[in-house]
Amino acid sequence: MAPRVLIVDDALFMRRMLADILKKEGYEICGEAENGKDAIERYSQLKPDLVTMDIVMPKMEEIDGIGAVKEIIKTDPHAKIIMVSAMGQHVLVIEAIQAGARDFVTKPFQPSRVLEAVKRVLGK
Repeated sequence: MAPRVLIVDDALFMRRMLADILKKEGYEICGEAENGKDAIERYSQLKPDLVTMDIVMPKMEEIDGIGAVKEIIKTDPHAKIIMVSAMGQHVLVIEAIQAGARDFVTKPFQPSRVLEAVKRVLGK
């Protein structure tokens, strides 16, 4: 069975790009979310094998990407989360890793780097 991935990004275009990269390699996109609050809810409903989480999203009820990571890790300490950041967000990436994220990729995406991070985090 293909690993199931939840893609979280406020931009539909970015969600589609990630989905295309992952689907071509046989991953199943089990869901998408456009903000931190939805990401937390979708994670608990779907129990994906992996989450790609945008760091900076519009704050809905004060939950951004890092806040969502913290909440997901509280409920599932073994959650596998890869942060998605723009160039120049190193401080936020470090904070996300400290919160429990396992790796990160930067926009614009290089498919090989995305797949490398996914395989490493999933232990494949």
